[in-house]
Amino acid sequence: MSTITVKGQVTVPKPIRDALGLTPGSRVDFDLDEQGRVVLRRAEPATRRRRDRFEAARGKADVRWRTDDLMALLRTDE
Repeated sequence: MSTITVKGQVTVPKPIRDALGLTPGSRVDFDLDEQGRVVLRRAEPATRRRRDRFEAARGKADVRWRTDDLMALLRTDE
C-alpha cells in the first residue's frame, strides 16, 4: 500500500519497480483497464530526445584560447 502525497506523488513498491525494471529517472505510463483499474507500464523510450540549446552548442567552439592570451584580452591598462 502507498499513500498519495500533497503533490500527487506515490512511491512505487520495490517488487513492482524490480519487475518493471524501473530505476530513478525511469518514465512510466498510467492507463485504466475496462474494469477501471490503474495499469502501470514502463514507458517506451523516446525515439529521439530534443537537445537543449547548451547541449547543442557544446563542443562546437573552434577558437582555442590560451590562458595568457585570454587574460591579456580581459585586462585593461588603467
